[in-house]
Amino acid sequence: MTRAFICDAVRTPIGRFGGSLAHVRADDLAAVPIAELLRRNPAFDPAGINEVVLGCANQAGEDNRNVARMSALLAGLPASVPGTTINRLCAFGLDAVGTAAPAVRSGELNLIAGGVESMTRAPLVMGKAENAFQRSATIEDTTIGWRFVNPLMKAQYSVDSMPETAENVAAECQISREDQDSFAAASQDKAARAQRAGYFAEEIVAIDAADRKGNAFRFKQDEHLRPDTTVESLARLKTPFRENGSVTAGNASSVNDGAAAMLIANAAAATEFGLVPRAHILGMATAGVEPRTMGLGPVPAIQRLLQRLDLKLSDFDLIEINEAFAAQVVGCARALGLDPADPRINPNGGAIALGHPLGMSGPGSRSPPSTCWSNMASGGRWSRCASVSGRAWRWRSRKCECRLWSPKRGTADCASGKTAFGEMSWRACVRAPRACDSLCRLHAEHLSTCLDKLSCHLY
Repeated sequence: MTRAFICDAVRTPIGRFGGSLAHVRADDLAAVPIAELLRRNPAFDPAGINEVVLGCANQAGEDNRNVARMSALLAGLPASVPGTTINRLCAFGLDAVGTAAPAVRSGELNLIAGGVESMTRAPLVMGKAENAFQRSATIEDTTIGWRFVNPLMKAQYSVDSMPETAENVAAECQISREDQDSFAAASQDKAARAQRAGYFAEEIVAIDAADRKGNAFRFKQDEHLRPDTTVESLARLKTPFRENGSVTAGNASSVNDGAAAMLIANAAAATEFGLVPRAHILGMATAGVEPRTMGLGPVPAIQRLLQRLDLKLSDFDLIEINEAFAAQVVGCARALGLDPADPRINPNGGAIALGHPLGMSGPGSRSPPSTCWSNMASGGRWSRCASVSGRAWRWRSRKCECRLWSPKRGTADCASGKTAFGEMSWRACVRAPRACDSLCRLHAEHLSTCLDKLSCHLY
């Protein structure tokens, strides 16, 4: 069986609820990163894409009727390219990649996977009348949470809201308000520092937007961050979800808008189209938990994946855990034997700071493209993502042997001979494959020797 590689990854900036992306339809929004993948990889033949797989949670408004197919067409893909939309709530951006990878390994050449959510534009909906001449109707808000609840589901499992499930996790796992606020403040700080350093620039594609007065502008960076957040300021917030509770608007993620997409291909396609394999997807796992503590879903999913791949958490350089709520991340980390302050966990912030557009988020803390770029930029070799819906996956990053993120001279040996990189950073290398020749352009004659040896350009 062939291997599945992440060859490129891109996302839109994350918009606030009612913010810069409020006037952008979900299908138009998802078309942006798909089109950007094609622009970044001009040698790639769009007709060679076997499927576009997108996750979307709502699907009740402009994102209805298979938003993946609509977005693919709007992005300029040929009509021959099919699309499918999937739904695992907070996990389906991640699930889209998990769906694409086995298909690539089984022989499909190229797929685009990702997710989209416009929570701002989620509609109000109303069920049909149950009786003739009915004089009342219930309007449901589809932005987030339960609607059209099955009475049997409520009786058997309860239908706690998302914040209430976080309160349940905090109570059962004995997670204090102080622990949650500390984690949330750290997320804001890490995200703010990463944004100031331009860390997200490579993964973000700017999008045309309009402000509240209708003035057009280019939306270039995530707008939900609150860099001045402190533990003290968080401590002053109310706990509206439960009397004497601990979950607040400050230690929870928000509702947001955004889209992301990844190009996933096998080695043959990478060779044919000059693609740059950035990561090798090695595994994924899913698991279910009691709905009332849904935030602990990553724990059994991660444990199942580790067992399947015969690895330990100590083997990983980067760990992304969904930040739907600080209580949930802290609870998952502790259940896995990790310190929530472990520097490997969400090192550049997560959904508490950046926002949580459900379909885009994938791993919840950040989108799959973000995690992919994070591990490559930090020099990590193994990455793992998990979402609150109980989906976990892992990839192995591919990186240049001679780089340490900052510009550095160096040479490396490969089956094709010795190549001098010159004065350029690693990120410049992967974005300018022709400049690095055999470093980033995999050729059939040395694929077998170059892909997995530490002495080569990529590993």
